[in-house]
Amino acid sequence: MPTQTRSLYAWFDDSARRYPDRPALDFPDHSITYGELRAAALSAATRIAAVLGTTPRRVALMTARTPEVFAAYLGVLALGAAIVPLSPDHPVRRSVDMCELAEVDLVVASDVSSAATLVDAGVKAPVVALDALGDFYENMGQPAPSWSANPDDIAYIMFTSGSTGTPKGVPIRNRNISPFLESWIAAYEVGPDSRLSQVIGMTFDASVCDMFCAWGTGATLVVPGRRDLHRPVDYIVDREITHWNSVPSVIAIAQGLGHLPEGRATGLRHTILGGERVPAQLCAQWYRVAPNTRIHTAYGPTEVSIMCTTYPVPADPDERIATPNDGTPIGRPYPGVEILILDEEGLPADEGELCLRGPQRFDGYLDATQNLGRFVSTPVGSAAAAPVDEPVVTADHWYRTGDQVRWTSGQLVHLGRLDDQVKIAGHRMELGEIEAALTRLPEVEQAVVLADRRSGEVELVAVYRGTPLPAQELSRRLRERLPRQMVPRRYRHVTEIPLNGNGKTDRKRLLLELG
Repeated sequence: MPTQTRSLYAWFDDSARRYPDRPALDFPDHSITYGELRAAALSAATRIAAVLGTTPRRVALMTARTPEVFAAYLGVLALGAAIVPLSPDHPVRRSVDMCELAEVDLVVASDVSSAATLVDAGVKAPVVALDALGDFYENMGQPAPSWSANPDDIAYIMFTSGSTGTPKGVPIRNRNISPFLESWIAAYEVGPDSRLSQVIGMTFDASVCDMFCAWGTGATLVVPGRRDLHRPVDYIVDREITHWNSVPSVIAIAQGLGHLPEGRATGLRHTILGGERVPAQLCAQWYRVAPNTRIHTAYGPTEVSIMCTTYPVPADPDERIATPNDGTPIGRPYPGVEILILDEEGLPADEGELCLRGPQRFDGYLDATQNLGRFVSTPVGSAAAAPVDEPVVTADHWYRTGDQVRWTSGQLVHLGRLDDQVKIAGHRMELGEIEAALTRLPEVEQAVVLADRRSGEVELVAVYRGTPLPAQELSRRLRERLPRQMVPRRYRHVTEIPLNGNGKTDRKRLLLELG
């Protein structure tokens, strides 16, 4: 169990005071010390409060891997405010929706142009360009204000896909993230001499892990250059990375390009792979690339603070636990994380839906109505777990992940999704949100989006009824509303959507008809 609860900013600040001259950020052409980053963060905090005229509760930040963005990110947290990261690659309408749902007090845009775009798109909160907070080095040395955050304050808000077409806001509080950081740092032996990769986008919650597991220990966060992600082994070797954290797709892409030279990454100590299925074959290949590393799979929904289970993958293939999908187990829970597996009747079982609770579990969605159906009570005796039919969530309630798992040789094995959510390249999405975006097009009367897994990878296929449109046109218009990874690869026009015996869309039949 966690021994302390600190604010997310305090994890950084404690290290900055202890190791002011150690590198906190390492860029391809320069590094920034903890002392420099702390001074810049406090300066950014001062300017954010001055721009707004008061201390904000929630600030949206357009993210990028630049010193100014890292300083602004920390500056928001120093104010005791919650950070709401936005991606410059997402459609502006989606960013505006997130700002409205999170009820942000201020939006920090990448530049004047993106600020104007957000204003034109109707964002209600004040918008300021990042450069209004000043140059990173020019503003260092500003007096340090005395803001603070408490354990119950929200540290960050991430958005996941929502079945109604509206993203779901997931607020994670300081008391949720602190036990995760303690568990992760201890499990993977992070210390001041560690150098952590930073390959995960800042709108993905695992980026919080990279930043604050490094900054919480006096370690260095190694920021990649533009081409580094295509050649991860060169990035690891040239930048002396000790801890690699990514979705397995990053390694798989490099493997497909022939960029995984064997035996080179000898200094890599720990490799953490999660966010999607981790193929056993990929682990075998990575052990040949990094013979001294220890590979760990990691699993966890955004709602339970990034990751909550882990499995150390043995280097010897004969010692590994086989899974039905040629993957690897997701392992056992972190300290303090409680696990309950429910069968179809809602009774405890060795195989069924994974439910979670504990200090890492969030308190519920920003829109409390979205809590309905997502939590269950503890089953007592022969009585089944009862769905929580009220928006208010308590610590006793179990979060339903929608993931099917089973115990195998003392380890949890992930068997797939029980609902219409899928993960592609680590991004979780609900097919209903894509369907909702399709049916907003005037030519589309009805739409069903399928996750075709027959090739071994997840491919999104949209089946729709209405006026036929070219696939390129459909994709173009969907990209105005959805992130790239949520745009289907294939489309099929039909005159009728089939129903099964229960009167529901017959998805199995549609998949079979795809051929």
